[in-house]
Amino acid sequence: MPRRLIAAEHIIAARDRARRRVEILPDDIVTTEAQEMAERLGIRLELGPFERPAPVVTDGATAARRALWRRSPRWVAPKQVTARTPMRIGKLALIGAGGVGTNIAHLAANRDMAEQISLIDIAPGLAESTALDLNHAAGVSRSRSRTEGGTHLSLVAGADIVVVSAGRARGPGMTRADLIDINQRIIHSTGSAIATHAPQAIVIVITNPLDEMTQAMLDVTGFPRQQVLGMAGTLDTSRFRTALALAAGVEVRDVEALTLGSHGAEMAPIVSHSRIKGRPLDAWLNPEQIQQCVQAAIGGGGQVVQLKKTGSATIAPAHACIEVIDHIRSARIGTVPVSVLLEGEYGIDDVVLGVPCHLGQSGLLVVEELPLSAQELSQLQQAAAAIKVRLGAAQ
Repeated sequence: MPRRLIAAEHIIAARDRARRRVEILPDDIVTTEAQEMAERLGIRLELGPFERPAPVVTDGATAARRALWRRSPRWVAPKQVTARTPMRIGKLALIGAGGVGTNIAHLAANRDMAEQISLIDIAPGLAESTALDLNHAAGVSRSRSRTEGGTHLSLVAGADIVVVSAGRARGPGMTRADLIDINQRIIHSTGSAIATHAPQAIVIVITNPLDEMTQAMLDVTGFPRQQVLGMAGTLDTSRFRTALALAAGVEVRDVEALTLGSHGAEMAPIVSHSRIKGRPLDAWLNPEQIQQCVQAAIGGGGQVVQLKKTGSATIAPAHACIEVIDHIRSARIGTVPVSVLLEGEYGIDDVVLGVPCHLGQSGLLVVEELPLSAQELSQLQQAAAAIKVRLGAAQ
């Protein structure tokens, strides 16, 4: 066999296939980046060749029967592949004990994701009472997670992951951009505390407007882009997926969808990479229905605000945040859409934007550049320009 160059992307591809070792042949060249990535992901580089299993041969009739079955209404999407040994978080800190923070704490405790969960909120007694309530629930759930609460930001000390949801929520008639000046002050205070007490932590920002606040967190902490992520694309993708499932009359698990761009009016549901039962959207829906689903994703958060009157969504954002955390701790594999600082990817520089990313225990591993249509790429670039304008106006 010819000499192979084993690079970091080969290690990430092995992780995505739930593999714990990579074959290295005697003549292979392994880059330093690949060695570091393997160490970060807990993947062993072992001298091969490995013993190969006998190939599975499928006759044409069986292949055709399987293809027809996949198209039938009774076809069920296979379960998502999960890693064999997900990391258990040492300490998860949540700044903001409102609806989103409380739901994240509840989900994390029920899944026994962390040894310790710290809830922090400016309102006296709120975080403490929620922590006590969660500890009482452990008698039923048998969760090993210990939860504490308080008002002091020093409680983030030693955290592996810090989730920031503190800030003013939208009211009816408000856009996310209307919250820049108000919530930027909160990000400045929380970011300073995180940089002081938890300099190694991965920070997940949920506070709106999300892309702008993620940029503010990067500026305040001085952290590298790998450590600061914005949770938006996961939530927007979930809303897009749900809308597509309802329109097509299928179960949500039969739909794969992707939403990139900003968490706001410039949101970009990516139709070209979305599938229903493994087939393109136009095999199930007409152009008008697809556009309605796109608008449902973009306006989904606003619909919740209009109905709720006194706040915004809490349950779906919490589940979306847990998905991001699961990718960090290798409980899920593959890419996940999160907001990160771009450094030339998709032709965009120096702006935070939602893109598909590979995550690991050190945060961002790599941004995956998907082939997009000209219109979709233009949407991403327009979103980046709009975010820069809003940040410039806020300074």
